[in-house]
Amino acid sequence: MNNIKTVFTIKDLENISGIKAHTIRIWEKRYNLLTPNRTETNIRYYSSESLLKLLNVVLLNNHNYKISKIAQMSEEQIVTNARELAFKFAANDEAINAFKMSMFQFDKVLFNNTYNKLLHKKTFRQIFKEVFIPFLNQIGLLWQTKTLMPAHEHFISNLIIQKIQLNTEKLEYAATNTDYNYVLFLPDGEIHEIGLMYLNFELVLRGCQTIYLGQSLPLDNLNYFFEGDLKVCFITSLTIKPYDDDVLDYFKKIDKILENTEHKLIAVGKKAIDVKDVDFNSEIILYPTLIDMLNDF
Repeated sequence: MNNIKTVFTIKDLENISGIKAHTIRIWEKRYNLLTPNRTETNIRYYSSESLLKLLNVVLLNNHNYKISKIAQMSEEQIVTNARELAFKFAANDEAINAFKMSMFQFDKVLFNNTYNKLLHKKTFRQIFKEVFIPFLNQIGLLWQTKTLMPAHEHFISNLIIQKIQLNTEKLEYAATNTDYNYVLFLPDGEIHEIGLMYLNFELVLRGCQTIYLGQSLPLDNLNYFFEGDLKVCFITSLTIKPYDDDVLDYFKKIDKILENTEHKLIAVGKKAIDVKDVDFNSEIILYPTLIDMLNDF
C-alpha cells in the first residue's frame, strides 16, 4: 500500500486530462482554477481533489463553457454542472471523461448513469468497441506513467466486467455453431480478463459453444479437453504473463500439447505477436488485439 500514489505532478495531470501542462499553468495563474502545493524544492504537486476538479473543468470547457466563466463557479457548481453534462450527452469523448471521473471518485452512480445514457444511442457492442476499449487503453497509459492507483483500476474494471457478464447472460440459448468447443483461459499468473470476457460474449452472440475458464490457468489443465470427440479451439489473451523472456517457451509448450491433434489455439495480445515468425507444428493463430481477431472471425 505504500506504493499507492496519492499526489500528482503536473505531468500526471496532463496525461490524465489531455490538457497540456502549459495550459494548466495558465489556468492556475490567470484564473486561480487550481492551487498546487509545492515541495521544499518548489516543485508543483497536486492532490486527488485537484485532479478531479481539473477533469470537471475539462468536461465543461469541452461543452463551450469559457474558462473565465468556470472560474467564477463555486466548487459545488463545477461538480454539479459537470455531472449534469455527463448524464445528458454521454457521447464517446464525454463518456470516457465521465468514466475517468467515476474511476477517480469511486462513483458507481456516475458510471452507471453514463453507461445507461450510452445505451439510448448505442448497442452494448458499440459501447465496448467505441468507448470501453479507448478508455481501457487510456488506463493502460496511466499505468505506464504511474499515475493510477491499483484501487482505481480494480474499481472500474469490476464495473465493466459486470456489464459484460450481464450482457452475456442475456444471450443464453442453444449453440448453433458446433464446429468447435471454444475454451477461453488466461496464462498462469495472468489476471487481466476484460478482453477475454468480451471475446466470450462475442462468441456466445455468434451461437458458439464456449467454456470460460478465466484467470491463471496452468497449461496442463488443457489436456482435460482432449477426451471428447469435438474439436477444441483454445483462446487466450496475454497482457502481463508470461513475461517477455518466457513467451516463446510458453508457446512451444502449447505447440507440443496441440501437436498431432485437430485442436487449435488463438492467442491475442502484443506478446503473442512476438512469436509471429515462429514455425509451429500445430495450428496457432496470433492477433495483436481482440478487434483484429473479431474482424477476422
